[in-house]
Amino acid sequence: MLLTGGAAITAMLPFQTGSSAAAGAHTRGAAFDPALALWHEWRSAYLRTAALCRRQQELEKLLVEANGFPKAEVILPDEDVSVTVSWPGDLEDLFGDDPGFADLRGRAEADLAVSQARWDDEDRRIGYSAAKREELAAAEREQELVEVLMATPATTLAGVAGKLDAVLREGESAEDCTEFPWPQLRAALADLDRIGQPRQPAGALMPGSGQRAPYPRKRREDVCMSVMMYQCGDRVT
Repeated sequence: MLLTGGAAITAMLPFQTGSSAAAGAHTRGAAFDPALALWHEWRSAYLRTAALCRRQQELEKLLVEANGFPKAEVILPDEDVSVTVSWPGDLEDLFGDDPGFADLRGRAEADLAVSQARWDDEDRRIGYSAAKREELAAAEREQELVEVLMATPATTLAGVAGKLDAVLREGESAEDCTEFPWPQLRAALADLDRIGQPRQPAGALMPGSGQRAPYPRKRREDVCMSVMMYQCGDRVT
């Protein structure tokens, strides 16, 4: 169950570290806005997730380039064709329970197991799966924070700007998207920055005020999608 208001900020603030904790302390020195404090915490989590996403993308690209996907080549004698299988389910689809293919299936299973073992060894060596688990945990934490942020009433213009900033970072489908409502939300955030920045304490910036380039996306590249398909059991050839 999501916490809201004062309960939410009480639950979330103990997790603050580093710059987000300092920002929260600075906020409390003026008119304390629980939404703004949560925005600082969420922003730190967002940036950490984005960095971990880029790291695991680099590792999975190295993994695929170094080893390729686990696979085995199966030559079907009756049809004189070669079929690439990359998952045990492929063998089930190919041979079913036909006892006439028992030897052929056994060799294919052995070849696939060897290829899978090479993949697993390389995965452990470069740390791809560990990096992916770390990214997923960070993303889950980030989503928890953004949900609580949206459920927490803002009490300042900066808190409202923080919510808009989070919506743009989390929801915009593409960088600098021109479809409704993203340009309108960016314009509203710019208005809040223009009106609210002069009212900010010395040294404090309005959320989103430093964003001059399009918001970066935590995009999964083609190689990432291929790895995801493989891990879900879909055939990749």
